[in-house]
This record gives sequence, structure tokens and C-alpha cells, in this order.
Amino acid sequence: MDHFFLIERHLGPMLDIVADLGDDLANTAPPLPGANTAYQIVFHCCGMLEWWTREAILGEPVGRHREAEFTAKGTVEQLRERVEEVVFQLEGDLRRMDLDAPVRGRHGDYEGTPITASARGALLHVFEELAQHHGQLEVTRDLLTQAP
Repeated sequence: MDHFFLIERHLGPMLDIVADLGDDLANTAPPLPGANTAYQIVFHCCGMLEWWTREAILGEPVGRHREAEFTAKGTVEQLRERVEEVVFQLEGDLRRMDLDAPVRGRHGDYEGTPITASARGALLHVFEELAQHHGQLEVTRDLLTQAP
């Protein structure tokens, strides 16, 4: 399914970046005000993806705690397990989605926008967010690994 490919196009490489950084650097924020760690960026992407696909599109509560995503810490292996969990669930969820139906669940401040008009619109928003955070993660990696 094209949607799955587009999601994996970001999540897989993002996980590779975190793995290359290793446990210590993955949990280190770059020296910028309010910066997130690489671990937090990918962990947040998992929460965002799960929330939009399960809660917003399918109307199934996921119990997301968004603020906790930005204080999350852990090992590369723990993050890999989280990504694998979200990707596995997504594979099944995509088969259950009617891409032309409006979203069924909560959807934040997006009421009346193309994002909530259909599952397809919500998935485009997910791709947008993944692309944005993939770029943020690349900058985070570069700042953490640049020579002093």
C-alpha cells in the first residue's frame, strides 16, 4: 500500500539515525533552546502517527500523553520496539480505513480543514509531520556529531 511505503520511508531512516547515534547521544539534546533529543523526536512521531491513524481516523482511543513524548528517554532497542509496534499496528489499521470517509475521532484544531475531511487528508498530514520531523532529526544528528 502506498501509504505504508510513505510512512516507512521516514520511520525506517529515522530509526537508523537514532541507532547510529547510540544510546547516549540519542538521549542528548543539541545546544539549542527548547531542543528535543533524537529519541524524543522519533518517540513523538510514533505517538503522532498512532494518534492520527487510530484515534482520529478510526475513532479508537489510544491514551496518548503528548507532553510525555518530549521528556521520553530510553535505549535504541526500546525505541526500535516502539517503532515496530506502531508499524505493525499501522499495517492492520490501513486495511480497515476508508480513505474517502471523514475522520471519526478527535482531531484537535483541524476541524473544517482538508485534513479532517477524509482519512486520506489525515494521512497526508501524517506524512507532512513525518517529513518535518525527519528533517529536524537530521539537523539534531548534525549538531550532535559535528566536530567542536
